[in-house]
Amino acid sequence: QVQLVESGGGLMQAGDSLRLSCAASGRIFWVYDAGWFRQAPGKEREFVAFISRNSYNTYYADSVKGRFTISRDNLKNTVYLQMNSLKPEDTAVYYCAVGPANPGSPYYDSNNYNTWGQGTQVTVSS
Repeated sequence: QVQLVESGGGLMQAGDSLRLSCAASGRIFWVYDAGWFRQAPGKEREFVAFISRNSYNTYYADSVKGRFTISRDNLKNTVYLQMNSLKPEDTAVYYCAVGPANPGSPYYDSNNYNTWGQGTQVTVSS
């Protein structure tokens, strides 16, 4: 059993930087791949970033590539999302999620993740 708690969201201005954290409970965190998703009002949840259980592979949505960086520290049971050059379009609730390692499944599909955090609000003003 793994439980996730996101933190670090807030009200920012365009161009600012922010780091989100996702703290996991349990001693088997290393077993899971992890990802970040976000959902803006009136829109469907969209993929943001992915990292494999051993940090060997990372993938990003085109909208954030070059600005956001996902990382993890398995010894600290924590996944991070470093967000640079924030834009108003980044405004959303951000969710951390984990799922069993499965090389054959698409990393951008939310159905591949079975444990989700409560979400943290990120608001970026122009």
